[in-house]
Amino acid sequence: MARPLMLLALAVALVGCAPVDDTATTAAPTTSTACAKEQLALITPGKLTIGTDKPAFEPWFKDDDPSNGQGFESAVAFAVAGELGFDRTEVQWNSVKFDSAFAPGEKQFDFDVNQVSITPDRSKAVDFSKGYYTVKQAVVAAEGSKYAEAKSLAELKDAKIGVQVGTTSLDAVKNVIEPADDPNVYNDQIDVVNALKNKQVDAVVVDLPTAFYVTAAQVEKSKIVGQFSSTGGTPEEFGLVMEKGSALKPCVDKAVDALKSKGELAKIEQQWLGSAAGAPELR
Repeated sequence: MARPLMLLALAVALVGCAPVDDTATTAAPTTSTACAKEQLALITPGKLTIGTDKPAFEPWFKDDDPSNGQGFESAVAFAVAGELGFDRTEVQWNSVKFDSAFAPGEKQFDFDVNQVSITPDRSKAVDFSKGYYTVKQAVVAAEGSKYAEAKSLAELKDAKIGVQVGTTSLDAVKNVIEPADDPNVYNDQIDVVNALKNKQVDAVVVDLPTAFYVTAAQVEKSKIVGQFSSTGGTPEEFGLVMEKGSALKPCVDKAVDALKSKGELAKIEQQWLGSAAGAPELR
């Protein structure tokens, strides 16, 4: 046992006496240097590859063309790309089915943007960025109806409202709108839609992404009266999707944080999901 101890003591002494070579010390990379464009681990070197579904619907995209920078999620994607150091010519798009984006396995994109809500179950299979959009609630009514032109939540107090059971929309109706009469509660979203079609209710409350779909594809001559924020509970957020364990995640998170702090995300939301998209704020 003595010999190893003697050798260890000698080694320590030699290290202690060795001259210090400043040039041999390498500092750990900072977040800024690690996120420099040339340091990023990308699917295609020098190109940022972004995935989304096809067709790409409005108001998230415009003219089924994610690459034009128009529509909420196209604008967000290019804003994140800009924060990462990429210009428009250095971004390429891949078509990726919605449910494939957050399924386990290797991905053919650096990040995907497609109204994917961050959930614990999905986070087991993929990585999410910090939320880039907090989902709001929306009121939908038939065009020309009594409540279709409401400009405030107070104007909806006397409306008979339809909503799905067990949803954040139901909580929002009870806690934010607080209608005079209890809402009509349905088991399925399609039952909510049919109630509006059959004039069993004056209006329905769904999340804003669903409201765009209801008015575009499910109920003819319906309109979004407006959108409003829920209170209480854990907010539903959309996140950019990345392969599980992606080295890009800290940099994408940093980009999203920067866009939030500068107010850019709020501006993009107002431009593409606000009054111009037919969803004014109800207060």
